[in-house]
Amino acid sequence: MKKRMIFATGNPDKLREIRMILSHSEMEIISMKEAGVSDDIIEDGETFEENAVIKARTIMERTGEIVLADDSGLEIDFLDKAPGIYSARFMGKDTSYEIKNAVLLEKLSGVPDEERTARFVCAIACAVPDGRILTCNGVMEGIIGYESRGENGFGYDPIFYLPECGCYSAELDPVRKNELSHRGKALRRMREILLEEGIL
Repeated sequence: MKKRMIFATGNPDKLREIRMILSHSEMEIISMKEAGVSDDIIEDGETFEENAVIKARTIMERTGEIVLADDSGLEIDFLDKAPGIYSARFMGKDTSYEIKNAVLLEKLSGVPDEERTARFVCAIACAVPDGRILTCNGVMEGIIGYESRGENGFGYDPIFYLPECGCYSAELDPVRKNELSHRGKALRRMREILLEEGIL
């Protein structure tokens, strides 16, 4: 029977991205819902890494299985790195990203390119039933654009412009996005760590 690993997310877009990046793994990646776990976890860490560890450890303790969890978000330098760890909760969890993105663009109205620097940050934690907690990070640098563009991404992708690509994150095709993205970088590094640790 194929070994499995729970990825602590209820976001179907994120899960699709993760399965694509870890597609060469011998492990089956299942969602929290598929594992029968609800996502009522209080993320009260002060960093992306702390929140990822809280999620991974909590669900590993509930299920007794290997759990991967990520915490990721957008840091905008002009806004003192906001929304940061509150990216998903910015303006309330039920507020659409269309509205969130419009508000952020408005906050940066008139701000020149050199002050619009931003990055997507992803911290990934793996909690193993034997007590090991493994972590790593990935970053994608860019700037906040002047409009919302693209249909391929989700969240803040439509306002995140990549100067080296000449396009917005949401305009990248999924394969190219996974090569460049904060989550792609972090997951590939985590895959290396899990291989080194003999988990994969």
